[in-house]
Amino acid sequence: MFGYFLYALGIALTVDANLGLAPWDVLHQGLSQTLGITFGTASIGVGIIIVALNVKLGERVGWGTIGNMIFIGVFLDLLFGSGLLPSLESVPFRVIQLFAGMYIIGFASYVYLGCGMGSGPRDGLMVALTKKTGKPVGLIRSGIELCVLVVGYFLGGSIGIGTVLTALGIGIAVQHVFKLVKFDVKGQKHRFVDEDLAWVRAK
Repeated sequence: MFGYFLYALGIALTVDANLGLAPWDVLHQGLSQTLGITFGTASIGVGIIIVALNVKLGERVGWGTIGNMIFIGVFLDLLFGSGLLPSLESVPFRVIQLFAGMYIIGFASYVYLGCGMGSGPRDGLMVALTKKTGKPVGLIRSGIELCVLVVGYFLGGSIGIGTVLTALGIGIAVQHVFKLVKFDVKGQKHRFVDEDLAWVRAK
């Protein structure tokens, strides 16, 4: 749960920096404005659709996948409604806030992935499409993010220099944090929902 809160805090800081949103957040903001729903609700709705698609593509779902889908959106709405985000005026400080948000996302990724309960819905989609198409993971990730960015933009989501910085920087921030804490994401074992349900049925 702490990892989900940290992840939401990192996203909230990048949004509050008001320099342009990360591709998925452009989509969430666009849906929020178009449908008249909260940013967090849009995030949850997109997550539900992606999890359903992942299952259809044969990707296994962990309890952490479900937690990521629900709780990050809930925490986002709490943070945006709290009035505690800095909303800085100075551009240099907003850039610092943006990078701070990215590194918080990196640490949050370590916290929740380290629990071994499955990855988030969006990472699951990337893995599922990579397996399905046989294309390089970098190409698949870039293609997904370009698609959601275009859709989000036409729905009214905000893009700017922050969009470029987050698209390029989040992966670097996550990798840097994993290196600092000596976390081997490839060696991390995960528990999946279908395994636990099979164990319950066997009892």
